[in-house]
Amino acid sequence: MNQPSALGLNESRPKTNVRLTISAKFVYFSHLKFHDFHTYSNLMDLDVFSVSDPICIIYEKTSGRKSTTTDPITLPTWRDRQWTERGRTEIVWNNLNPQFKTTFLLPYFFEETQLLRFELYDVDSKVVGTDLTAHDFLGRFECVLAQIVSYSTFRAHLGDKEQIGSQVKPKSVLDFENSFKFISTFRDKNSKNGTITIRAEEDEKNEKIQFDVCGEGLDRKDFFGKSDPYLNFKRRFDDGSSHLIHQTEVKPRNLNPRWATVQINTQALCGKNLDRPILIECFDHEKFKKQDDIIGTSQTTLNELLTEGGKTGSTLQIPLINEKKKTKKSKYRNSGILKIWNAKIIIEPTFLDFISGGTQLDFSVAVDFTASNGNPSTPSSLHYMASGVPNQYEIALRAVLSICQHYNSSKTFEAYGFGAKLPGHHLVSAVFPLDLQSKNSSVVGINGVMHAYRHALQNVSLYGPTNFSPIIEQVAKKAQKMINSTARYQVIKIKRSFNRFSKSNLQILLIITDGIISDMYATINTVISASGLPLSIIIIGVGNEDFERMHELDSDDALLQQDSRIAQRDIVQFVTMRDFLSRTNGGYLDADTVMENLAREVLYEVPAQLTGYMKQRGFTPRTSDDPWQRDSPPDEYDPRMDNIHNIRASAPPLYPQVN
Repeated sequence: MNQPSALGLNESRPKTNVRLTISAKFVYFSHLKFHDFHTYSNLMDLDVFSVSDPICIIYEKTSGRKSTTTDPITLPTWRDRQWTERGRTEIVWNNLNPQFKTTFLLPYFFEETQLLRFELYDVDSKVVGTDLTAHDFLGRFECVLAQIVSYSTFRAHLGDKEQIGSQVKPKSVLDFENSFKFISTFRDKNSKNGTITIRAEEDEKNEKIQFDVCGEGLDRKDFFGKSDPYLNFKRRFDDGSSHLIHQTEVKPRNLNPRWATVQINTQALCGKNLDRPILIECFDHEKFKKQDDIIGTSQTTLNELLTEGGKTGSTLQIPLINEKKKTKKSKYRNSGILKIWNAKIIIEPTFLDFISGGTQLDFSVAVDFTASNGNPSTPSSLHYMASGVPNQYEIALRAVLSICQHYNSSKTFEAYGFGAKLPGHHLVSAVFPLDLQSKNSSVVGINGVMHAYRHALQNVSLYGPTNFSPIIEQVAKKAQKMINSTARYQVIKIKRSFNRFSKSNLQILLIITDGIISDMYATINTVISASGLPLSIIIIGVGNEDFERMHELDSDDALLQQDSRIAQRDIVQFVTMRDFLSRTNGGYLDADTVMENLAREVLYEVPAQLTGYMKQRGFTPRTSDDPWQRDSPPDEYDPRMDNIHNIRASAPPLYPQVN
């Protein structure tokens, strides 16, 4: 039962398998002295004549709203069809502090809300089926997978039958001559049920073989010139077939080429099998022929590459053999020599390495308040607020913030508006704090962002134009301050009623906008300038405008360029909201489904953008044992408020209503 979850998702999406290890106990601090303290640890003992026999079962919510509940739980999880069992541990007999040997392997997707429940039971028989009526409930904890991987080691209080538990929050940290490093006291009533500790590790690291390679004395294949050689590295399978894994660049007119340093994933190349044959082909690239000419082939293994090509001052020499020439010429020796040196295994840091090391995603949002959105008091406006029904701006904000909040321990976001006249002002504000009451761009929690948006909408005058460069420059200034640190990555998300911005510790600027950018030339220049910063920009277009020019900024096929300037990285992701509103068979999707699908599309590139930036800068993550210090949320932050959507389960059409 220890299989990864399968939710019918597209397995081509980037994912990481994480393995969860679970232990449980209950801790009382009977008294604490300056040098000395005593503890008593155990789960609730529900057996009268013996110690409890705990088992842990993990569930994943696979339908319905995927947010933690504040309501009492009345239906047992094993009976609730919205929850799917993902696995269960072994039974640990007569133990109040179980350390379960069975682990859970789950796929982790940054761009999704993966809601999990961990439930512990005291079993009364050796056989435990799906019906758990006969077994005593010990406790429950509910959270999203993102919370666990962000901390690597995650501790929580277990809730009772009607509760979901809560994260352990240290009240004090004491350190006296290293006598003890950490003492936490528990501050809520759930501690009476015990605690659970969940540790998350990536199941497999991104291991690569790296080496330098050159050729000497390659055959001349062109009658009037030298060969244009390149190399293919192929994986050999047990049935004798092979598959191309890596191809080098072409070296024009060169019989003694040196190719760029090669990096190949060892799992793809040979399944990490040291002795599995690796096929190397050397071809002469032909511009005017349908097929390239083979120069020669050779074979090696990962073990040979590392032992012969990995020794200091040593070079592995492999002859290239052309089988046709070999059969025709009795004195044939080879068609050249490949030389390989500096071979070594490298482990590339992953997104989760940086996150568990304390890297935070800083999130900024920017909302389009231009007049093209329409009068907010009329149903045709993209800013119109119907009772119990979210508009497209609210859906976009909550979709992105609900994911990114788990990677920002401060729970504080930067929120801006643009393209409006503020109360008492005659000129248009290119950028202004969304919280008009405090006149501060920092707001606390998702609920704080939503409240600031609604309040601003009631007090500003929609105007124009739709300029992106000022807000991108504003957020880029903050990202500039992070440039020499791995502790922060700025993600900018732009969403527009066709424009909007969001931020959450990967400088994510969410710009939500409803129209075409008025300052496209300046915006492209600003994006190119910011492409070397720890910054990602997400633009969401809302409404029915033609956003064709927006795709210029989302340069998936080629790096963004203008005049003689070229971006260092692709940092922009653009989507249109309307692509996520309709069902394939007609009608409109409910708001929760729209938010899930939208977040999946706009956020899936963020992990690669972060690791790409860190690699480009030569940054490595801190270890999970010695992470960057995480900021604590302000006292006024209430996580329960961020889970209240105020959205009906099935919303009516999300397009503006035309009278």
